[in-house]
Amino acid sequence: MKHADQSKPRSPRRREVLAGAAAGTAAMLIPPVASAASDAGAAQASIYPARAFAQTSEAAALQAMFGKTPAHSSEVRMSAPDIAENGAVVPVAVDANLPDVTTIAIMAIDNPFTMAAAYKIPAGTSTAISSRIKLAKTTKVVTVVESAGKLYSTSKQVKVTLGGCG
Repeated sequence: MKHADQSKPRSPRRREVLAGAAAGTAAMLIPPVASAASDAGAAQASIYPARAFAQTSEAAALQAMFGKTPAHSSEVRMSAPDIAENGAVVPVAVDANLPDVTTIAIMAIDNPFTMAAAYKIPAGTSTAISSRIKLAKTTKVVTVVESAGKLYSTSKQVKVTLGGCG
């Protein structure tokens, strides 16, 4: 003979339900902590040039992002694979041996939208950036670094064997 409580699935205990309800209520009552630093970061992010990411050519993206063109520099180092087996996740690393770096941008020239990534670099921060970008097809990847109000760049051709953007 079976007992009635063995044939039914076990429901949560009353204490477990009440503890969960109390924890949820407490979480809703505690106000979020806001700091001046996060407010400043949000304000800066809102003025970051979103139009640079909508451009379809290198010149237009550079104009929208920086308003000027870069000069090639051996002080800007970029590593990216010669052949990317999957264009959906291409590792790119950038480092610059330049003073007062404020911005680093990565562009994929033949992508539908040229600007792949851009970073604001706070004063006193390392200039080493590592990211993964999508490449639609074999293309030139260009890194632009803004240092002391001037632009410097380097580039590398990356062959894609499997498309990533479409």
